[in-house]
Amino acid sequence: MDLHTSANAVPNVDGTDLGDLLEDLRGIHPGLDLALDGFRLLAHDRHTTDRTQTLCAALAGNADCDLIAVIAHTVARLADPDTNPALRNLPLEQQKASRLAGEQTAYALTDPDLHQHASETAAAIDGA
Repeated sequence: MDLHTSANAVPNVDGTDLGDLLEDLRGIHPGLDLALDGFRLLAHDRHTTDRTQTLCAALAGNADCDLIAVIAHTVARLADPDTNPALRNLPLEQQKASRLAGEQTAYALTDPDLHQHASETAAAIDGA
């Protein structure tokens, strides 16, 4: 990827790993499409240094309050028959297994170790 664009423009994500992921996930659900549009905007928008640091932290740098935590708790909610009526027709053991898997997903995705690198990224940008 050419990082030296004319007029110091932000390079397009098309043809990159990020661009490919944004395209591959499109069409699954309108809510996910909105999130993908948001990620594309984040990747293409021009940011200040301070905003870049804040975005890195908000995306994945704080297990208690970042986008990964939002994803973790959304997966747990979707996997729980108490909060997702679509799963209530499953056999009871399958419902329990789904709920447990969702809880385990949330636990794993909110592990502070998972967020350490993004936290360090934000700190490096901040100069800390």
